[in-house]
Amino acid sequence: MAERIESLKAGIVGGSSVCFAFTIASLLNTFVLSKYFQTLVCLQSDVNWRLLVSGAIATFTGFLFGVTYRYIIRSDKNPQLKAGGVLAFGLVRGLTQIELGWNSNTTIWPFLVLAAESLLWFAIAAIALDLAIQFRLVKPFSSI
Repeated sequence: MAERIESLKAGIVGGSSVCFAFTIASLLNTFVLSKYFQTLVCLQSDVNWRLLVSGAIATFTGFLFGVTYRYIIRSDKNPQLKAGGVLAFGLVRGLTQIELGWNSNTTIWPFLVLAAESLLWFAIAAIALDLAIQFRLVKPFSSI
């Protein structure tokens, strides 16, 4: 039961950090990228139910990342495991967005930006989880 609670805490840290990164990225897209780059104007978003659903999906994905990341890194000090976990989640989400852009009739640039954002979200979540483990807010999964 203690391991489940630690996984829940890791999921909450992961979900919260991805939600935070999603909010910052949405604001950046709306107020900076869409204003200065004409090809990225489709990234501009209003507060509506689609944005809220996207935020909920991002938060849930971050929750799943947090739980999985705790099991991936265990108590090892292996940077390849950490980078692999971030790349696995980030590339699955990002490459799906690139494929969606590739199959649409619009330019692919907005989808490349979204793919880069996905990688950044999970990198931020990994940093937050590493800090939570370092400060003993979340216990790492035992390698034994």
